[in-house]
Amino acid sequence: MSRWELYIHMPFGRQKCLYCDFASWAGRDDLMSAYVNAVKHDIETRAASLRREDGPAATIYIGGGTPTALPRDLLLTLVQSAIDTAGMPGEFTVEVNPGTADEETLRQLRQCGVNRLSFGVQSFNNRLLRVIGRIHTAEEAEKAIRMAEKSGFSNVSLDLMYGLPGQNLDDLKSSVNRALSLPVTHISIYGLQVEEGTPFYRMYEEGKLALPDDDVTEAMYDYMTEELPRRGFRRYEISNFARPGFESRHNLGYWQDVPYLGAGAAAHSYLDGKRTENRRDPADYIRAVEAGEPVCFSEEESSRDIAMEEFAFLALRTASGIDESRFTTKFGCSIDAVYGDVIAPLVRDGLLRRESGHIALTRRGAKYGNLIFEKFILSV
Repeated sequence: MSRWELYIHMPFGRQKCLYCDFASWAGRDDLMSAYVNAVKHDIETRAASLRREDGPAATIYIGGGTPTALPRDLLLTLVQSAIDTAGMPGEFTVEVNPGTADEETLRQLRQCGVNRLSFGVQSFNNRLLRVIGRIHTAEEAEKAIRMAEKSGFSNVSLDLMYGLPGQNLDDLKSSVNRALSLPVTHISIYGLQVEEGTPFYRMYEEGKLALPDDDVTEAMYDYMTEELPRRGFRRYEISNFARPGFESRHNLGYWQDVPYLGAGAAAHSYLDGKRTENRRDPADYIRAVEAGEPVCFSEEESSRDIAMEEFAFLALRTASGIDESRFTTKFGCSIDAVYGDVIAPLVRDGLLRRESGHIALTRRGAKYGNLIFEKFILSV
């Protein structure tokens, strides 16, 4: 391993969004202190050897859930513990819900060594924020981002969503313009996915979820993917746009086959070519750590075919695409020996481009990314 990353999952929040199927819970604040202690112990147990062998973590990312739902002292303790164990990374990100941000917490995070914040804004339309179950307002989101700048953060990301119930193209254009008026360096865009087990899924099944039709959703996608680059945000991954030099190093690591350690309930790890998942329930995770029991379990058994699939479609998410020489080095064969019959027609149809030793999605191909990724599946 030449480099590695650390992800810490914080499963707490004040309110679960109606579309969210992540491992997060409201109303379990009584577990917060024990959970932070368990995560600290987990990191100390599993990250120390990585640091000895490979040096400090390249990046640290605390996500959720809502990390800033933690009391300030617990969050700062966790940040400091991560740095003490994994080392000071080049990029340290904390996710922030605008409804739980305060200037003193942001200022102290910056003093501790956090140098990047990611705000879950989703929309600057208050009606839509209420519809999807967010706890903040557009005004609070703008205030939080300006607080981040005042607190010394020069690397700030925000998320926007499209295809929301009752959303139209003008709503989206207004949110994009408001986002671009703020001191942000990175914007992630996500189309609404109605996931099984969420309140939105139940509403959809009952015919009570009024989603934009496909033409409107496609127009939203086209607008964002054209407007953001025009305004100085380069598209470096299917859902991510950044000003030059402000690409998320942590997320790029996921897509570029970099090993990572996941600490906390439901966090995933990818080490030595093996993927594991931690116990999902926070109370069970705490109990296992305190009892000295394993907190993670192997996911699906990997194979050479699965490894090649993952390498290919994760790399294809990025603007640079698949590095052919890296594929050859990792698997001992050319990519054409495995995927030649897949790549050629996609290039011919204008969905992939092949140049300078890389195979990447074209702009049109990015629009149909999931359909293209499926063609790289070998283990059927």
